[in-house]
Amino acid sequence: MSSESATTKKKFKMPHIYVLLVSIIIICAIASWILPAGEFERALNDAGREMVVPGTYHIIESTPVGFFTLVQSLYNGTVDAAGVTFFVFISYASIGLIIASGAFNGLVASMLRVLKGSARAVIIPVFITLIGCASSTIGVFEEMFPFIPIFVGISIAMGYDAIVGLAIVALGTGLGYSGAVMNPFTVGMAQSIADIPQMSGAGFRIICHLVLIAVASVYVVRYALKIQADPSKSLVYGDNFDSLTMDSDNIENERFGIREKLVLATLVVGIIVIVWGTKTKGWYFAELSAVFLLMGLVSGFIMGWGPNVIAEKVAKSFSEIAVACMMIGIARGILVVLQAGHIIDTIVYYLSIPLSNLPGAISAIAMFLVQTGLNFFIPSGSGQAVTSMPIMAPLADLIGISRQSAVLAFQFGDGLSNIMWPTAMTPIICGIAGVKIDKWWKWFVPLFIALVITQSILMAVSIVVW
Repeated sequence: MSSESATTKKKFKMPHIYVLLVSIIIICAIASWILPAGEFERALNDAGREMVVPGTYHIIESTPVGFFTLVQSLYNGTVDAAGVTFFVFISYASIGLIIASGAFNGLVASMLRVLKGSARAVIIPVFITLIGCASSTIGVFEEMFPFIPIFVGISIAMGYDAIVGLAIVALGTGLGYSGAVMNPFTVGMAQSIADIPQMSGAGFRIICHLVLIAVASVYVVRYALKIQADPSKSLVYGDNFDSLTMDSDNIENERFGIREKLVLATLVVGIIVIVWGTKTKGWYFAELSAVFLLMGLVSGFIMGWGPNVIAEKVAKSFSEIAVACMMIGIARGILVVLQAGHIIDTIVYYLSIPLSNLPGAISAIAMFLVQTGLNFFIPSGSGQAVTSMPIMAPLADLIGISRQSAVLAFQFGDGLSNIMWPTAMTPIICGIAGVKIDKWWKWFVPLFIALVITQSILMAVSIVVW
């Protein structure tokens, strides 16, 4: 063996996302043999919602997850996540029809004719804020997935890269949940459980949201301008994004005629209908999928495509998004294993114990960090609310901080970590954008740390405000 080959170190290669998710499922199964099985008693509140009863945690008979149950969790998780999986399939294919129309190419062409050089970066904070407002008010998250390829294409066309496009959507939704004003799935439920008025504390939450957007926007814009100046500095330089890339050479000459404008008008009308239906009718995946499907079909007919052409484009989109959709089901298998082992309540209980021994602002920050860690195991905002808030709300009383701060800690912990933890939405959004998850983490972790520090400061300030 030559000295050169003997001294060459094998470069670490990030495992396939399926391998990563299955590894986490295995770790959770092993944990079910180590951690004691336990549960809180639960009771229905006045609204008919099943809630954890604080102070009732008790050990139960151990139910360790065996090999066969572990393997079954892959199927059970996929079945359990069927709603969101098929929503992503349908909505992605529908948005694919809109992208194929060239409407967004034409829109970008118009923008590029107006915005030159570094001025183009203004779209980053604008769209992060707009998407954040939707997440903050009506609680959109999965509903934004179909827009990831749109912003990836726009970002590449403007001289940036796919990470910038992914960041616009991911940060918009994640920070929208973190700074939510009236999100019914998170802050609304958490305030109801904490027995504090709905929409209370909204002023400070808006300030928190704006501060977080400012910090994130500065980070993304700086990276985008660096890539614009030297594309080789992109973390995804050399990766293939042909299926999402808009032709940057001819983009300014793209057609933006009446058909393309009608397609965009169809999209705008569809979004308005989605906002109305979600807010006033309580629409969920079935209704939203129908709206997306109608948007795609109408757009196809506007462009003059026949049924066969539309079907071929839909089939192509299905094949492109299949890997990401399977991630959803496999990731849900993690929750299935934790539930089968009856260790979710155990994790919540032991995470809450240290908080009762910390004073003031430190306890508020610790509460936020605990919620961030808890979101790794319970990546559902509403699920985390009904599990943790019945404990965190009275705990806030015990340590002398406002229940508003407890709700804010829950919001901060739930929102941003959804685009960080591999058990939450991170593998899915990376799959849709075509960005390798290790490259997303390499880009996002420094920003995540900066935002966690910012949120910690805001938690300390909340002790004074509330």
